[in-house]
Amino acid sequence: MKHAGEAALDQVESVLAELRRLEHLRERKRGVFYRKSTALIHFHQDPAGIFADLRSAREWVRLPVNSASERRRLLRLVRETLAIP
Repeated sequence: MKHAGEAALDQVESVLAELRRLEHLRERKRGVFYRKSTALIHFHQDPAGIFADLRSAREWVRLPVNSASERRRLLRLVRETLAIP
């Protein structure tokens, strides 16, 4: 599975925009977000769709982000990870 290219990131731009609004995250490269000096979330693509890798504690969790409900779930989990209500 390769990192998401520009066309794939265009498909999840609404999610990227929401992530950019979270003050605890910094987008160092399009689609790659850090919390302080630690990578927290980035995106991949393959024939099955687009996926987000979210760092949960010390491991990465891969989540699909192809539907509106999957995208809402990702944003909820990011907020929980950042401890944002």
